[in-house]
Amino acid sequence: MIQITINGNPVPARDGATIYETAFENKYARTQFDTDILSLHYLKGVQEKDESGLCIVEIPGKGIVNACETVVEPFMEVVTKSEGVRAKQKEVLAEILKHHDRDCRNCNRTGNCELQDVQYSLRMTKNPAKEAFESVPVRTDGIIVRDDNKCIRCGRCVAACENLQGIGAIKMEGEGLTAKIVPSKGETLIESGCVGCGQCITVCPVGALYERDDVAEVLEKVNDPDKFVIIQAAPSVRAAISEAFGYPVGSGTKGKLAAALRKIGFDRVFDTVFSADLTIMEEANELVERIKNGGTLPMFTSCCPGWINYAETFAGDMLDHISTCKSPQQMFGAMVKTYLAEKEGIPAEKIVVVSTMPCTAKKRELGRDFQNAAGVPDVDYSLTVREVARMIEKAGISFPGLEDEEFDAPLGIGTGAGTIFGATGGVMEAALRTANDWLNGEPQEAIDFAEVRGVKGVKEATVNVGGNDLHVAVVSGLANAGALLEKIRSGEAKYDFVEFMACPGGCVNGGGQPQQKAKVRMVEDIRKERAMTLYRLDKSDCLRKSHENPEIIELYKEFLEKPGSEKAHAYLHTQYQAKGETK
Repeated sequence: MIQITINGNPVPARDGATIYETAFENKYARTQFDTDILSLHYLKGVQEKDESGLCIVEIPGKGIVNACETVVEPFMEVVTKSEGVRAKQKEVLAEILKHHDRDCRNCNRTGNCELQDVQYSLRMTKNPAKEAFESVPVRTDGIIVRDDNKCIRCGRCVAACENLQGIGAIKMEGEGLTAKIVPSKGETLIESGCVGCGQCITVCPVGALYERDDVAEVLEKVNDPDKFVIIQAAPSVRAAISEAFGYPVGSGTKGKLAAALRKIGFDRVFDTVFSADLTIMEEANELVERIKNGGTLPMFTSCCPGWINYAETFAGDMLDHISTCKSPQQMFGAMVKTYLAEKEGIPAEKIVVVSTMPCTAKKRELGRDFQNAAGVPDVDYSLTVREVARMIEKAGISFPGLEDEEFDAPLGIGTGAGTIFGATGGVMEAALRTANDWLNGEPQEAIDFAEVRGVKGVKEATVNVGGNDLHVAVVSGLANAGALLEKIRSGEAKYDFVEFMACPGGCVNGGGQPQQKAKVRMVEDIRKERAMTLYRLDKSDCLRKSHENPEIIELYKEFLEKPGSEKAHAYLHTQYQAKGETK
């Protein structure tokens, strides 16, 4: 560590750090002194530079420098708000605002916008636009909406798609503030290789990228007396939705979530943790069968639609490795429109299944083949956490003021194993808990498989399950997935079971989760905090193995017969189709 000063205040600095990093890394200095440095381009772990002219400071004797590029030196004096710095920053901001639709009232990022924060900091909030301007049409491209009128050309989305996901489906075309984000090949994002993960949306500092909004259609169904509308909530939603209402990152609000959804008017409010447990029953059974009968190994998990899109597009030669299980979202819809419909005497055609998911790729999953167990789509609408948060706000519901409520039965009970699905490694651990009991022929004390936990992009372990040493890997982030697939193809790496998640850190960091600003990401690992919430819920649950869920046991007894049965395959399993070239 070395010592510098920022605005006259002593700040310990990591040797080799930039001025910008130093302004955030020391918690005491950050909270006690004014060390704030402006930036709209920099995002830790994604794009660690800002060449806009906004991320600047003054060093006496050296003049104005780029804070993202300049490395600290012993006893360096840094001034963040000198007249010269502020004058240049205002020039840069004024130019950005000339090319930006400033109708903030009708933007879904208002109040959570990094550009607004910079405007407030520079006292340049006067004269907002009275109405939206549109120099280019707003384009809905599949499930993603691109609004170049709001784009500030920061390049974060391009960096996330290229660096985090290894896909490069988008590029910046043109230069400066008139450039546009476009597909890197073809006319549409899908033609360009987009898998719908939504990581480009999560890193956008403004409202230039967002998901197709299905809230109005869902509310229309809710208000239709001829429709029976149910909603399911995925495990990681409970670890993040509260952030949209001002709670700290990682606050768990399962009971308030159930209460809010019920208050909106859904006929039933269910927990996707139930079908996460159901997925484990089928997936663990499939793994055991492959191990015992010499099936294709390693077996890959199948619950992440972003990963499935990637595999079909870039790894068509590996599709036999993927479990045939549908995702928990789709399994849930299949059981609602068959089992529950039969149990309650409601025609499947009258049932509308809505999901609230941490994922944008779930919207694309609805239209896949083999997702219609009852002859109608398993799931009708999939809403992101952001959409549901907006729905709650529009309904005038005070989220913090809600009393905790339980999810409905009979499809509302889940175990701790299903809960941890939202964290990278969670699906693997849940499957190992069940497979370990089944292969040993009796319940095992081993519950926690800590080897597969944590937010590291690739985790490898050898775990003893039923006397068998299973070589497993857990991968999150598609750039990591691509690299691991190459190792498997070449024979460099040999595994029995691999979990793949498209988003870095898993569903807790999904493309549909609440967006956190760059300054929050500088000081908090949102993936870790949200995942810890799920692990705490798991640890406090009286049921921690999927096969011990009484509702799951009853479902098989009454309807599905047994894991892997002909009926279970008809309703809960799917097929894949290669759609592109192997990377």
